[in-house]
Amino acid sequence: MEDWRYTANRWPKDKRMEGVSFTVHRILASVVNENERWAAIEDAPFNPRTGARQWTPDGAKRVVGQRVDRPVTLDEKVAAVADLTGDDEVAAQVATDLLKRPKVSEHVTPAERKRVVTELTRDDDTAQEVTRDLLRRPTVARSTMRDDTTRMLVNRAQFDNTAESREQIRERVPAVRKIEHTLEYVDLVVSCHGFVATLGRLVPKMRGQQFTDDERDTVRRQLGRVRAAADWLEGALDHGEFTLDEQLTQLLKGE
Repeated sequence: MEDWRYTANRWPKDKRMEGVSFTVHRILASVVNENERWAAIEDAPFNPRTGARQWTPDGAKRVVGQRVDRPVTLDEKVAAVADLTGDDEVAAQVATDLLKRPKVSEHVTPAERKRVVTELTRDDDTAQEVTRDLLRRPTVARSTMRDDTTRMLVNRAQFDNTAESREQIRERVPAVRKIEHTLEYVDLVVSCHGFVATLGRLVPKMRGQQFTDDERDTVRRQLGRVRAAADWLEGALDHGEFTLDEQLTQLLKGE
């Protein structure tokens, strides 16, 4: 009764349109300005279903900007779908089903596809599975590895995985650590021997040669690095501390 009374008050008897339903009058009653309201009902919209200009509840809703019951235009259909998929579970299921249609996915822009993939792969487990599958495509893998940053991160990951595997083997097989110690010890001794042997081979050949000031300075700088490395190694052997400090690291790099 309140609804009827409201509609009747908004539409005086002499302003009501004969042949137009009460529902249409009720919807158009929301037009605030009276003159606009009287003019609106005089201008019936075109109804594509009948091919004539006539009032329908949806036609009235379009005039006042309300959601229609039977969407026709693209915007109306999108709005209707948005209403029906307000629940996250429903939206997820609908999105999954829609993206299974090849023609639907073709209309999604590359930027939107990237954004969707990013959102769906935020957890590490999913990201690992997707990345593994993508890199199994030769073209994708080849293009991806052209990026310097990506290539560096992949190489770093391979190094970390190798180090992790090596540590696991050490824990399971203690004898491996002894074997590595022997190999590292042999490498160290061979390196020292190789340096001395190289000098023994090169120095006699330099007899009678003249060096420029720049060449002498360069050799002296390299000898300083050798002395620093030798002093550090000797101290490390005595104290068992084989960690390079920052200053020595820079010296050995020639910085």
